[in-house]
Amino acid sequence: MITAGDNPGRLADEASFAALCGASLVERSSGKQQCRRLNRGGDRQANAALYRIVQSRLRWDPRTQAYVNLTWP
Repeated sequence: MITAGDNPGRLADEASFAALCGASLVERSSGKQQCRRLNRGGDRQANAALYRIVQSRLRWDPRTQAYVNLTWP
């Protein structure tokens, strides 16, 4: 909530929140080569909070564990 600041309307969707927290991908292309890298910008404290949430859910939430087991090769 603190990351959104005084203008939560700027967070139109999940992608804008991910960009704000630095959890989105950024294009890094040159010529014909197209690559993506992790966004190193954004609010690092919000990114750290998201990381802690994911780690907790992976450890304790059976729904998250089932999702990861289905999607992770």
